[in-house]
Amino acid sequence: MTGNILGERLTLISFGESHGRCIGMVLDGCPAGLSLSESDLQIELDRRKPGQSIITTQRKEEDKVEILSGIFNGYTTSAPICAIIWNKDSDSKPYEVIKNNPRPGHADYPSFIKYGGFADYRGSGRFSGRLTATMVMGGAIAQKLLKYSLGIETIAYTTQIGQISCNFLSYEEAKLNRYTNDVRCPNPEIAEKMKSIIIDARKSGDSLGGIVECISVGLPVGLGEPIFSSMESDLSKALFSIPSVKAIEFGSGFSGTKLKGSENNDEYTISEDNKIITKTNNSGGILGGLTNGMPLVIRIGFKPASSIAKKQKTVDLVSNSECDIVVPGRHDPCVVPRAIPVVESLVSFILADHAIRWGLISPVLSDRKK
Repeated sequence: MTGNILGERLTLISFGESHGRCIGMVLDGCPAGLSLSESDLQIELDRRKPGQSIITTQRKEEDKVEILSGIFNGYTTSAPICAIIWNKDSDSKPYEVIKNNPRPGHADYPSFIKYGGFADYRGSGRFSGRLTATMVMGGAIAQKLLKYSLGIETIAYTTQIGQISCNFLSYEEAKLNRYTNDVRCPNPEIAEKMKSIIIDARKSGDSLGGIVECISVGLPVGLGEPIFSSMESDLSKALFSIPSVKAIEFGSGFSGTKLKGSENNDEYTISEDNKIITKTNNSGGILGGLTNGMPLVIRIGFKPASSIAKKQKTVDLVSNSECDIVVPGRHDPCVVPRAIPVVESLVSFILADHAIRWGLISPVLSDRKK
């Protein structure tokens, strides 16, 4: 398989399968001198791991990370950082039963054709949401690198589950409250309604989708490259690597298509601290593929989880005949809550890669005494 590498100067290689021995990542290009430990990665992995509540898959994985290389005396050395998580609660028996029956909404059939039947089908193999843990490993390092070097912070939170949506909250409110409930919505009252409809969907053997909003602050002006490496281009590529992502918009996004130019344009002004800013942020913090110094605002749409307990139609690849399928196994009725740290990680990773490309982050950091 190809397509397992993300980034240009800061690169992330993802490896492993959902039901294989382990999953892991290799991060190359991280500057030397960044204080780093397994606990830095574990904090973010704990936010993503399965079995946390009634609205997530009941697969019990500790997701304890082990860093194998690239750290010496508590600091990065500039060598590749390899980290792994051992799979300990995989149950492949249900997948043996349906291995010849592609599940609706999954990559079973196209991957069967592309790889001639050799692809690992257990738990979706390389196409499993479990591989997002490898993204979180690399993203956790990128988050710490950005915060230390440039003061950049990224937060994500749930704004919609099914038909239930959350009204606008300030950045500080969202940052403070996004991890205080199971659905990762900063509004407690709306969060309870979201949780309720997810539980109802699970009881009926169905699933729900939703929307995640992500905001990055502290960005310099000019981060990104024109045309094929624009900030939107690279962020979209990274975010579409998350299973179930089907839509991405920046700033006013699709709602901006209903506005006139005079309404959608962001007029410039001078802030109280004598900085050039815009009065509005319909651009989402990006113009011409470059950051403009305003908050980076992205919304990511997730489809309903594909694995549901309802009877569906499929085919038998051996007999080439139609048949029914009820997907077995343990699955999330809604992937949105566990996707929050994944979104934060990937956005941070792309920002860090661009910052290194532009020379804003030194190859050797100087925090050894801190």
